Amino acid sequence: MKQLVITILGQDRPGLVEDISSAILNHNGNWLTSNLSHLAGHFAGIIEVAVPAEHLQELQDALHGLPQLEVRIETGAHELPDTPAEQLNFVITGNDRPGIIQELAGVLRHKGANITHLNSKQQSAPNWGLPIFSAVATVALPSGMNKDEVVAALEAITSDLIVDIEDA
Repeated sequence: MKQLVITILGQDRPGLVEDISSAILNHNGNWLTSNLSHLAGHFAGIIEVAVPAEHLQELQDALHGLPQLEVRIETGAHELPDTPAEQLNFVITGNDRPGIIQELAGVLRHKGANITHLNSKQQSAPNWGLPIFSAVATVALPSGMNKDEVVAALEAITSDLIVDIEDA
């Protein structure tokens, strides 16, 4: 089996996920994991698929043949790290401003942590006067890293940032 990471971007429309999933199923692929979003009228998706090697080219051709979509397909890596990292789910909330993602990512990189999943949004907070930023991030911590040290470093970015650890 070949492991694929597929990214798809295009104008959103009803039935799009069904078309993508049908192409995968019709070429003996197995949809493993995905993150799909509607953003500013566009569909943006990342999908992990397993497919038998003998059906790989057919699947790639079918996905590239989907109308009005940009499709990129990468072969996944099967190498696992020697020591599994501790995975934490952070819930981060604060006043929104330009650069907040860069600041969070910089602190995590500095600590040797890796963001493996990130969902973020901006929402209105009329009583606060500023939009609110919120994110849920799955982060792989390096071996021996204390999670409280990472939380403290994230909260030190600004006084209005709240970081909680969510149960996995």
